[in-house]
Amino acid sequence: MKRVLVANRGEIALRIVRACHEEGLEAVAVYSAADRSSPHVRAADRAVSIGPAAPSQSYLNIDRLIQAALDTEADAIHPGYGFLAERAAFAEAVERAGLIFVGPPSAAIRAMGDKTEARRRMKQAGVPIVPGASAPVDDLGPALGLAREVGYPVMVKATAGGGGKGMRVVETPDQLAGALEAAASEALKSFGDAGVYLEKFIQRPRHIEIQILADHERTIHLGERECSIQRRHQKLVEEAPSSAVSEQLRELMGAAAVAAAEAVMYRGAGTCEFLLAADQSFYFLEMNTRIQVEHPVTELVYGVDLVREQLRIAAGEPMRIHQGWLHPRGWALECRITSEDPANGFLPSTGRVQYLRVPGGPGVRWDSGVEVGDEVTLHYDSMLAKLLVHAPDRRQALARMARALDELAIVGVATNQGFHRRLMADAAFREGDIDIQFLDRRADLLQPDAAADAILDLAVAAALAEDEARRSRVPTVAADAHASEGWLRQARLEGLQ
Repeated sequence: MKRVLVANRGEIALRIVRACHEEGLEAVAVYSAADRSSPHVRAADRAVSIGPAAPSQSYLNIDRLIQAALDTEADAIHPGYGFLAERAAFAEAVERAGLIFVGPPSAAIRAMGDKTEARRRMKQAGVPIVPGASAPVDDLGPALGLAREVGYPVMVKATAGGGGKGMRVVETPDQLAGALEAAASEALKSFGDAGVYLEKFIQRPRHIEIQILADHERTIHLGERECSIQRRHQKLVEEAPSSAVSEQLRELMGAAAVAAAEAVMYRGAGTCEFLLAADQSFYFLEMNTRIQVEHPVTELVYGVDLVREQLRIAAGEPMRIHQGWLHPRGWALECRITSEDPANGFLPSTGRVQYLRVPGGPGVRWDSGVEVGDEVTLHYDSMLAKLLVHAPDRRQALARMARALDELAIVGVATNQGFHRRLMADAAFREGDIDIQFLDRRADLLQPDAAADAILDLAVAAALAEDEARRSRVPTVAADAHASEGWLRQARLEGLQ
């Protein structure tokens, strides 16, 4: 394997391009008309236009992606996350074209993509599952019977679902018919499949996921991530490890995740998601058959580059790590910085990024594919960046994240930065007293804080003024000499590489 086509955009595409280069591989970027000058395009060795801005005509067009790989003589395709990453049909098309799919076999994607089939296989493998249906529910009569059997409340879920789409909580029998209809309609629009099923709704669980890696000989786990801070089933903050998971529980959940992966002959990086109840019982929720958005928190705590391991496994090489070597070190937090307007019901915000001040300092990581001058549109996901910190313990990680959020400045689009600042200061969150319904109870954290936002606006205005003043100054001879020295020093460094 010498050349990899990255079938994605933005932050994850740039992340994969960098990993390819570190592995000694060439990277081919693809781009829509809206992404012609994006960072991932400039970072790649080659770049191919694949169509208009609309994803259906570019990043979701399987034929164009395959052709781009063949035209550039790529050996493999990495799907990243989102778009086609969990489409078995895409993996099959890659395989038929004689290319390597940097991900699990298409059969594993198909098995885990069908939620009822996944539940059946997990039950056979001894992995605990939430009580509920083992097949899609076709009409109201059987649904009412099953709901009575498992007990209300129940959750209606799309069989081909993910990302919170096609899901409804049902508290009473009279709500079930409407929930089935609404979930099926949403599932059909989102996934092209109207199938839904029922399972018991676990009250106030935590959302814990286990990262796994599998090559052709071994399957291992890399501990847990806490993903309980969610809004409308969309994750907003992730951390590793979890304050609710003991070392013993970590091993139990890790063993269950490994069993789940082995049940479908999994290869590559994947994530098993579990619901963790207050009594420490846990239940398999689903498997994400791709790299996760939040994979960096695991990387920071375990010191493993998951994308590079994906590339090695796809090339037929063994993993460089062993289960016995893996022990969590310190604490990592990730805040998803999105272009959503809290003052307008968190609707997507669009515009041009006019100014960007990225946080820095010890233990701070900024994963983004957005730069000053970039246009944020409605065509793609609203995530602008992932702000990550790593520290010796959770208390210090929270303090570091609060500091990094104070340093961050984005002008041109509304963001959820204020929400993250309020969350880091919240007493219950700081104590780890959280579950997946935390924000349902704490709507106050989602409301804009006029006073705090005004202070942030003043700070950004001051930074903009200083930046403008700096740009307008006439360079001195000393400044020119210093710039020249910096250029020469960089040139020397590049010459040594």
